[in-house]
Amino acid sequence: AAAVLTNNEGDIIFISGRTGKYLEPAAGKANLNVFAMAREGLRYELSMLFNSVLRQNKEMSKKGLIVGTNGGSQIVDLTIRPVDKPDSLKGAVLIIFADVAEKHTGASHRTTAHEEDGDVRIKSLKDEIRQAKDEIFTIREEMQTSQEELKSTNEEMQSANEELQSTNEELTTSKEEMQSLNEELQTVNQELQSKVSDLSQANNDMKNLLNSTDIATLFLDDELNVRRFTTRTATLIKLIPSDVGRPITDIVTDLEYPSLADDARGVLHNLVFSEKQVTTRDGRWFTVKIMPYRTQENRIDGLVITFNDITTAKQFEESLRLSEQTCRFLLMATPLGAVLQNSDGKIVMANREAERITGIAMEELCGRTMAELRWKLLREDGSELPPAEHPSMIALRTGEPVKDVVLRMEMPFGTSPKWIRLSAVPNVPDGSARTFHVFTTFVEINAPG
Repeated sequence: AAAVLTNNEGDIIFISGRTGKYLEPAAGKANLNVFAMAREGLRYELSMLFNSVLRQNKEMSKKGLIVGTNGGSQIVDLTIRPVDKPDSLKGAVLIIFADVAEKHTGASHRTTAHEEDGDVRIKSLKDEIRQAKDEIFTIREEMQTSQEELKSTNEEMQSANEELQSTNEELTTSKEEMQSLNEELQTVNQELQSKVSDLSQANNDMKNLLNSTDIATLFLDDELNVRRFTTRTATLIKLIPSDVGRPITDIVTDLEYPSLADDARGVLHNLVFSEKQVTTRDGRWFTVKIMPYRTQENRIDGLVITFNDITTAKQFEESLRLSEQTCRFLLMATPLGAVLQNSDGKIVMANREAERITGIAMEELCGRTMAELRWKLLREDGSELPPAEHPSMIALRTGEPVKDVVLRMEMPFGTSPKWIRLSAVPNVPDGSARTFHVFTTFVEINAPG
């Protein structure tokens, strides 16, 4: 016996045994298909049995096939078996060819053998006819089933075609709507691009404005996380761009302001701004103002904290304080009556001698002009001195000193008049056209004459 293993198309995968009596190469281009190579008497039965095995997926046999060989014939049993195992060969088909041995009884029986061969041939042909009829009947049933299926499929296709036609109309309508929507979206997109451009420009303007003011500004969200900060802020609070989103409590600062986070929470809770003057570790002074961040919808969305450098103002304030202390010391130390008047002519400081000469307590002297005191001043000729002609007012007005003016002071309640010699010296800072103070001194003298 011999066998071949094929795929479900009949292409040979493997050959076992001597198959030359059953298969021979076909003329022309090399072809390893078992149907093309089958010898005469085998091709038709092989094809029919092969297709039946594939349809029914079971082993089938055909016995007593007369196959033409080289100059003769051979009776062959054909068995075709579907292969299920192993998985790698699943779907393959095994075709087995088995020779049927002829029985010989001598020369006297040659005629009988020939008759038996004829009977076998007739029986084989009848079997082939019956097999062909069965195949034709099966094919007719399959064709009828196929026609019904095709008819059903055709109806489904017609229905699908109508649905497609309806869908096509809907798609056409949808396309028009989409085109209209696309035009609207393009318009909206252009408007959005314009708004984005305006927003970007506004953002750049705000950034440049904040940086140009030289005021450190810090923006926090409603959870006290860093949202944005100006360049100046980094000199006070150790901030880098990657700190955006971090809590303010995690940031290192040079400010001597441990309650910054608590004050920020208080402003968020009470919506009332907070303002404090704080110093830094290197001695600078800042006014820290914490305000709620309000949106256009008047919604609170965090905080704005500004740090205004007031170091120069603090230094000037300290300088003024020291100058005032020095001036007060000199004023008290001078043996003359002395008062210090501001640019409005009001007395801001007086010494004990001025209190003694005028007879007015220092508390009453301060805050008044010379014209508002309880005595009046007369010139040497007895004429009354107008307030605007007082030496201190002239010095304030002209910026020039007025010296050694003799005046008579007439006191109220019948007190004896006093004669004084008075000088007024203005304080005009270098480069300024305005008099800030005038220093007036006077001493009691004897009556002229």
